[in-house]
Amino acid sequence: MPRPTGNVRLKAARVAAGFNSQQDLADALTEHARGMGIRGLSIGVRQVRRWESENPPWPQPDCQRVLVHLLGQNMEALGFTPPWGSEGAAHAPVRGTLVVGGTAAHGLAIGPARLTSAMQPASAGADFEAVTRAHRRLYWSVAPTKLHPAVLAHAALGCALLPETSDSTRRTLAAALAETYLLAGRIEFFDLSEPTAAHDTLVLALQAAGEADDSLLGSAIIAHMAFVPGWAGDREGAQERMIAARTYARRARASAEFLAWLDAVEAECETRCGNTRTALHLIAHAEDILKQGDEHASPQWMDWFSPARLAAFKGNIQLLAGHLPQARAALLQALECMTTGEDKQRTVVYGDLAAVEAAAGNPQAACEYAGKALDQLALTWYATGMDRVREVRRALIPHQHESCVRDLDDRLYDWSTTLSVLRR
Repeated sequence: MPRPTGNVRLKAARVAAGFNSQQDLADALTEHARGMGIRGLSIGVRQVRRWESENPPWPQPDCQRVLVHLLGQNMEALGFTPPWGSEGAAHAPVRGTLVVGGTAAHGLAIGPARLTSAMQPASAGADFEAVTRAHRRLYWSVAPTKLHPAVLAHAALGCALLPETSDSTRRTLAAALAETYLLAGRIEFFDLSEPTAAHDTLVLALQAAGEADDSLLGSAIIAHMAFVPGWAGDREGAQERMIAARTYARRARASAEFLAWLDAVEAECETRCGNTRTALHLIAHAEDILKQGDEHASPQWMDWFSPARLAAFKGNIQLLAGHLPQARAALLQALECMTTGEDKQRTVVYGDLAAVEAAAGNPQAACEYAGKALDQLALTWYATGMDRVREVRRALIPHQHESCVRDLDDRLYDWSTTLSVLRR
């Protein structure tokens, strides 16, 4: 398999920022320059094409300023090599950048690699990948605050090893590195409620996927990026990323399950932006895709989706659309189909069932489901699950003098959970 051509780091940063074409980036840079007070700077698509080529020229100072300001990364992280060499730059890494030979991400400062001719053995890629697989499995049982530092440290090791590999070993290691950063980004977004950090980490994941030339992994990363604007109500930003994610999936001939997951992601983003009708159409399309099936198998790293998860997506959307009986049925179906390894998602389903009962005027049942969610959260912390419980408690304000709600408050505001509830 040939190595990816061109400046994959700039391409990844462009797509991550929501610019799906070189023309989009050229127009945005020209407009951004005016906003920065840089007069007379006009950047065309041919210039962007040169910057995304195999050996990109070092941009002029004004172009550098606009690129860094718009894309949020330094020039070396965007794939440019200064005329004076990059060795000195490696001694001053920037948070949120993947710099082969020297990296720093999320506070982890790794010094520059020693410039020797020594190369890692062919087994290095598989060995690094084995740890990545272990972290993937540990995600479902280990507390996020304990696993997250280990995942980032593993990613830092991958960045240090990457320049010491070549050919198939390099592709294997780069793909495992991309998956490692994807896991870190998932923890930051779903478990720690840190969307800004998650976006920065996912950019690193996309850059690593570009190094591996893995379109399917790139699609998964970009789809996760869509959650960030989607949950913030930025429909245009989410749509741009979903278009890119679907484009990468088409190149990779993704499985029916993967395509159904993309529908579910877009449906959740549409729901967060207030478009429940569109979201329900997407869920129906996902169900049809799964029924039809195909011959393509999903990748092993895609362990976050199943028919039960799709039913949970559907129930949440029906809840927000006000279709309470349908939402209750879908969520109970999801609960019945879940396996023992889906405990984090179980907290979300309990929370949504509680919300259904609260909206239906059944505070006793709502508190029972919220209590089950708290039971599970005590075993497996999940910030998204706690958010659901907090939303239910707000919905129960009209019933807050009832004994079941007071009992829920006693649990929700004990010493172990109060900071988690009140920190936002």
